Amino acid sequence: MQAFGNDYVYIDAISQNIEQPGLLSKKISDRHFGIGSDGLVLICPSETCDLRMRIFNPDGTEAQMCGNALRSTAKFAYHFGITDKTAFTVETMGGRQYVELTVKDGQVVDVEAIIGRPEFEAVKVPVKSDRKEFFHQPIQVADRVFQASALSWGNPHTVVLVEDVSCLAVEKYGPIIEHLQIFPERTNVTFAQPVDEGHIKIREWERGTGETLGCGTGCCSAVVVLHRLGLCGRVVDVEQPGGVLHVEWDREGLVHMKGPSYIVYQGEFVDETI
Repeated sequence: MQAFGNDYVYIDAISQNIEQPGLLSKKISDRHFGIGSDGLVLICPSETCDLRMRIFNPDGTEAQMCGNALRSTAKFAYHFGITDKTAFTVETMGGRQYVELTVKDGQVVDVEAIIGRPEFEAVKVPVKSDRKEFFHQPIQVADRVFQASALSWGNPHTVVLVEDVSCLAVEKYGPIIEHLQIFPERTNVTFAQPVDEGHIKIREWERGTGETLGCGTGCCSAVVVLHRLGLCGRVVDVEQPGGVLHVEWDREGLVHMKGPSYIVYQGEFVDETI
């Protein structure tokens, strides 16, 4: 298991066959197994990239992309000898992704991922909206009205602007927003607080899981939305409970995220019923 905010379990699916990954993901989640994970990542062979990443939620459904999972997949693959490359491509349901490792004394100390261009088109996010883009629009959530935007990297995110994330009742508002009817596929919720041009704070409600210590894709989503609002620059340190990620939205529209990844548990999972 590796983590930077999110905790996913990683399995080499090149040297072994995993026949029921959805069921396995249910069993290794904190609801069923006790390791405490946000889901399962399989590292598989790819015909178009160096590796393929398949990611499964704790409820067994397959997800499209996760920024932290992507970076940790890269570290896992290098650490366990699946690849000896320090820069390579990863196939995901959310598209072709690029990763680059910083290695010192044989150890990966930083992982940078280029996760492509964000989608704002309401059909692609998707959002039930009369506008082409769901950008900085009011949403009623229980007793509050938030200004929210929606975008996607293959998995939908809603960025909600707040004045102070530290005292926000994420566990109250997160699940309500996740299940609002305007988001027919449910959504991840990034509560974002601008601090200054190069610094923002976030807290993340991950759909189907709850509040997480951090989310790489959520960090990127927050930077893109707040930059479009004129509230931060293109190069930003994003502070979240799980640590700080460095995010850059370059002038070609590509988003880079960089930071360490941690091995928090290492072992074998044996279950003869799968």
